Amino acid sequence: MFFESRSLLFPLLFSLFLSSAFASDSDHKYQHDEPVNLWVNKVGPYNNPQETYNYYSLPFCHPSSSASAAHKWGGLGEVLGGNELIDSQIEIKFQRNVDKTVFCQIDLDEAKVKQFKDAIENNYWFEFFMDDLPLWGYVGELHPDKNSDNGKHVIYTHKNIIVKYNNDQIIHVNLTQDIPKPLEVGKHLDMTYSIKWDSTNVTFGRRFDVYLDHPFFEHQIHWFSIFNSFMMVIFLTGLVSMILMRTLRNDYAKYAREDDDLERDVSEESGWKLVHGDVFRPPRNLVILSAVVGTGAQLALLVLLVVLLAIVGMLYVGRGAIITTFIVCYALTSFISGYVSGGMYSRNGGKHWIKSMILTASLFPFMCFGIGFILNTIAIFYGSLAAIPFGTMVVVFVIWAFISFPLALLGTVVGRNWSGALNNPCRVKTIPRPIPEKKWYLTPSVVSLMGGLLPFGSIFIEMYFVFTSFWNYKVYYVYGFMLLVFVILIIVTICVTIVGTYFLLNAENYHWQWTSFFSAASTAVYVYLYSIYYFYVKTKMSGFFQTSFYFGYTLMFSLGLGILCGAVGFLGSNLFVRRIYRNIKCD
Repeated sequence: MFFESRSLLFPLLFSLFLSSAFASDSDHKYQHDEPVNLWVNKVGPYNNPQETYNYYSLPFCHPSSSASAAHKWGGLGEVLGGNELIDSQIEIKFQRNVDKTVFCQIDLDEAKVKQFKDAIENNYWFEFFMDDLPLWGYVGELHPDKNSDNGKHVIYTHKNIIVKYNNDQIIHVNLTQDIPKPLEVGKHLDMTYSIKWDSTNVTFGRRFDVYLDHPFFEHQIHWFSIFNSFMMVIFLTGLVSMILMRTLRNDYAKYAREDDDLERDVSEESGWKLVHGDVFRPPRNLVILSAVVGTGAQLALLVLLVVLLAIVGMLYVGRGAIITTFIVCYALTSFISGYVSGGMYSRNGGKHWIKSMILTASLFPFMCFGIGFILNTIAIFYGSLAAIPFGTMVVVFVIWAFISFPLALLGTVVGRNWSGALNNPCRVKTIPRPIPEKKWYLTPSVVSLMGGLLPFGSIFIEMYFVFTSFWNYKVYYVYGFMLLVFVILIIVTICVTIVGTYFLLNAENYHWQWTSFFSAASTAVYVYLYSIYYFYVKTKMSGFFQTSFYFGYTLMFSLGLGILCGAVGFLGSNLFVRRIYRNIKCD
């Protein structure tokens, strides 16, 4: 099995921090006639991006000696991304052309013919790598046949590789295939290849530009969506500022006015001011709320950090570089989750801080682990490269146990001592005030569901580009767009949540903490509903394997997005609530 053949050793953990995300194990420079490796990677149905298998799971020509076939390990992210690079042992030398040459022979028997036919019917493609540049091709084709309703299955037997170089560096590789041969039991197929080297003026730093779909990602609709979201931010922030500041200013004036006859209108005695004795009451399930808010704050910083690193370091050029960077940055930012969670838990009078710290450090990783465990079991059953090797699991666990968890513990201790002091503007009354019945649209559930609509609207178009890049073989590189959309999402989420919180308090409902969290977190619900639409309308995925991975990965993404937005919404509402009650006279 795949996960048995690629165990990872603990020393590789150290090499992870030496930057598999930012550097290669070679300088990408070659001398004339120096050997160049062609690595075979994976094969699978084109319409199912995650359903990939070892290249030699199909009866292709094996290396002359399986023991001498080198494997290339490119980092933790590469393994988690389902890559397994094996030396093809095809002789290629820098700047030396090779005419049509036989490198092996396939003797077709009934089992091999059946395997190849199934692969062709399912539109199987394969992936090679040369000098970290990908090459793609199809296993074969189904040609129309007058004598057969199913058509004739043919397999390509010749691979023509064109390599462009600039001085001593490889700039571009291209693979074309021809000489299709029918699949018939008992036939012998000569598998051949040819190499042609051409010089080019393209610089090494621009060699990945050919893989970037500029017309798609920089389409006019993409720019328009950014402009539209930006205008939404201006309008929303302006509207919130105008309405709330005007309303609050009037409220402050009313409550500051001292009447000699001590009589006030009934309408003047209603609203958010009346719940000042309960608004800072500790929320229900404080441990859980502290954990999700701390985790969400960490995820917000994590996304910002990874996007900035992607902009600066062009992480899209390396296999698994984004995944590696995400895992390392998540571990290193765990201090933030502990600090935010510990401070919040302590300020609300929590006594079981160790329980809060453990939940904060393990909540999101174990949620992802639970989903990943189910998907990994499916991948192992199918024998797919998507199955995570046991050694990789150990490495990820070690990173969490020895880096993420201690940093979360340190952050919790610092948060309790530096920001854990109780400093509420108003004293909490002993007896909770009864919450009056209000109209249906002012209930917490409705406020929570409606709160996610505008944030989702601000990222709707970007979700299409992100989903298309992940599920349809496009390289996502416009991280500048992503940064703008992320900032817009944060601003819109805070504004919408503040409005929802104000409406709730004005309805004399002081249970604003969880409502503000769910009001922002509901954005993830709409993202997941959109993913269902995308699956059935925009993709051609099929089968239990790919369907499970699609909705499993999307669920993981939506959970992270929900926790992130929920934390941002809560923290924004918390600042708003503390600010407005600071200016009134609390009894």
